[in-house]
Amino acid sequence: MTMEHNSEQHDPRIVDDLSAFKLAFRRLAAGVSIVTALTPEGRPVGFTATSLASLAAVPPLATFNMARVASAWPAIEQTDHVIIHILGARNRAAAEQLAADHDKRFEGDHWAPGPLGLPLIKDVPAWMLGRIVGRYPVHENAVIVVQIEDGGLGEPDDALLYHERRYFRPGETA
Repeated sequence: MTMEHNSEQHDPRIVDDLSAFKLAFRRLAAGVSIVTALTPEGRPVGFTATSLASLAAVPPLATFNMARVASAWPAIEQTDHVIIHILGARNRAAAEQLAADHDKRFEGDHWAPGPLGLPLIKDVPAWMLGRIVGRYPVHENAVIVVQIEDGGLGEPDDALLYHERRYFRPGETA
């Protein structure tokens, strides 16, 4: 399948299944969250995620996806609990930091120990403590299911979205 364009600008082309997947999903705006955990040794780990979804209200279940080659995977594979942070526009820097070099994700004062000692990102609109109830490997990735056990609300904020490989608030241009 190929993509036809009539514009004069250079547009990416879908030439195979991988390019179809990547190019199409770049155009799907997604909410941004951060998932944090601790290694068995107590070291904080985390990552920025755009795959957070509610699964059920009763019991309160949520899912997120991750690569099993990700630096945080060994901790997620071995821990019982995570904190899921719902980000707002004011958390753009935290989203970028937790998506960058894994050795530098917890440098700075953007987090503090939270429930169960898990890393809690500061000043987020909402966070949830979740107990992992399922890990479902799919190829080199996994779907993680958590049951929400606790949480908190911060100050409201505009949404933070990820679209076309950048973070932005709705209505923001370039």
